[in-house]
Parts: sequence; structure tokens; C-alpha cells
Amino acid sequence: MEYIILDKRLDYDGSQISSLWAYNLADVQADSIIAFRGGCDVKAEHMIDLEDKKQGDLIFSTDMVHFIIEHFDSTDLKLVYARQRLFTALVAELLSGYGNAIVRRGDDLFVEGKKLTVSIASTSAVSQKIHFGINVVHDHYGSLEDIGISGSEVAGLMEKIVMLYYNEFADIEEDLRKSRPLDVI
Repeated sequence: MEYIILDKRLDYDGSQISSLWAYNLADVQADSIIAFRGGCDVKAEHMIDLEDKKQGDLIFSTDMVHFIIEHFDSTDLKLVYARQRLFTALVAELLSGYGNAIVRRGDDLFVEGKKLTVSIASTSAVSQKIHFGINVVHDHYGSLEDIGISGSEVAGLMEKIVMLYYNEFADIEEDLRKSRPLDVI
């Protein structure tokens, strides 16, 4: 797995969830997690969640931290949802360390009853993709500001989150290489 933390601002519009985005962006041809900070404005043509699309929901924020994850080992939708939930749980655990009660419901995180994150997972013919966004500041929804994480701390938080996921998969890969199959017992 490769990881990149972009140091330039990049707004998320939903097109980044497309397959091979990391390859188009930075020549990454491996499983990857890419983090960046920017606004969020997902137009209807890029909405993957049909419930959101049918209800005319807006996915908008002026300042978010975004994570785009791509895996090439499977196009199984159930597996990518499990990976999305794992990522959400890792983020919840990390953010809970800041002293706030972070509540996870599926792939969503809440602080003080306000939705803190947006996330979507899907598959294509070649890969699994996950987008996970956390509000840095927001007037209506929950935000990192509500947790007590200032704008100057966001870059460090992005790195911690990326490394949690990266290390989790490095550990999984290591475990795969030391476990014998059941039919060998």
C-alpha cells in the first residue's frame, strides 16, 4: 500500500472516487490512501448513494479533510464496506482520544449529536474505492473544531489517520504470511 498526504488544497467534487484516480494524480499503481484538505461540493452526477440522490441531499462543506482509499485485490462490495467500517472505527478511536464522546453509527461519526463525517464506498471493474471526509469547520454539522482540534493541528491529524490505516494493512499482510491454511492442520 502507498500513501500520499497532499500539501496543496484540493476540493472534493465526487470525481475523485473514480477508479485509478491515484494513478492519474500521482502515478500510484498500488493499493493507496491519499489525504488532502479542501472544500466539498458533490454534484448529483457524482453521487453514488442513491438515497442521497433521490432525496436531493447536499453534500457540501467549505473545509474538510478527505481520504481517498483504493484497493485492487477485489471488487467485492461487501468487502469494501467492511474496509470502510474499519477505517471509520480507526478514526473514531483516534478522535475519541481528544476527550470527546465520538459516536459511530455504521460509516458515520457524530460529535455532540452532530454528524461529523461523510463517507461512501463502491466498486468498479478494477478496484474498490472509499471516500471519507471530516468537517474541519462547519456551522451546522459537527467539526474538528467542536472536538478542540485547531486548523493548525489538521495536517498532523491527517498524517496520524493515514498511518493508522496504512499500518493496519501492513499488519494484515504480515499476518497473512505467517498463518497456515486450515486444510494443512
